Amino acid sequence: MPELPEVETVRRGLQPHLEGARLTSVRLNRPDLRFPFPERMEERLTGARVVSLARRAKFLVADTDRDERLVMHLGMSGRFTIIDPAAADLPDAPGQFVHAQPTLPQHDHVEFETEHGVRIVFNDPRRFGYMQMFTAGEDPFYEIGPEPLSNAFSGESLYEALKGRRSPIKTALLDQHVVAGLGNIYVCEALFRSGVSPRRLALNLGKARCDRLANEVRNVLEDAIRAGGSTLKDYAHADGGLGYFQHSFGVYGREGEACTQCQMPVQRTVQSGRSTFFCSNCQR
Repeated sequence: MPELPEVETVRRGLQPHLEGARLTSVRLNRPDLRFPFPERMEERLTGARVVSLARRAKFLVADTDRDERLVMHLGMSGRFTIIDPAAADLPDAPGQFVHAQPTLPQHDHVEFETEHGVRIVFNDPRRFGYMQMFTAGEDPFYEIGPEPLSNAFSGESLYEALKGRRSPIKTALLDQHVVAGLGNIYVCEALFRSGVSPRRLALNLGKARCDRLANEVRNVLEDAIRAGGSTLKDYAHADGGLGYFQHSFGVYGREGEACTQCQMPVQRTVQSGRSTFFCSNCQR
């Protein structure tokens, strides 16, 4: 499933084409994805102008000039493709890349077209993604923790959120109430960079360790965004390009390989049904 850096990369790819543009056509090619589409979604969005395109946790959020908000989740295999006729004749033009894993037309479930003739197609073979609509005054994210790249997230805020939690720190960081948008890959990498064992109980992290961990959470996410995210299985950018951060993994997916810091073999365990990769020598 795409994590925060992948969703942020997709947002940045879509933003120049969607933000400020009026939607002249919205087409739903089926009645649902993971959940049914909102009532009258085509009617409510056609003719609306996208005022802003933001990201909250792993969600894309499009606010319109009709005081409505479209919230989109990529699910397991969802991806957006940008088709810009104006850029068709330009070499290496954004929006004209070919997906490394080609999409099939039967999985094109939602199609947006803007006043500039740009088509934005949401393709989702597994249909685990979803789209919901809310009024501008509604906050569907009120229970989600702080954004890890915002000023609201710090070692102090992490320390306070972990108080009394007897779950392993790896499990706690995956809890969206603690911090928004973190997933398995980047939690493993942040714990490795900060030298914190994924098995350590969350309540046993002191303020100094929380400061170091919060800093590495931010660093690993920023590094991944600069690299365009990580390409694992179905993930690709909105322009069809692939992310490259997987080539910088310190531990994730490297079971049995030498630790990049101490050369001891990377280990794997299972926590809450998810694979955890770590170095028992470097992480305490």
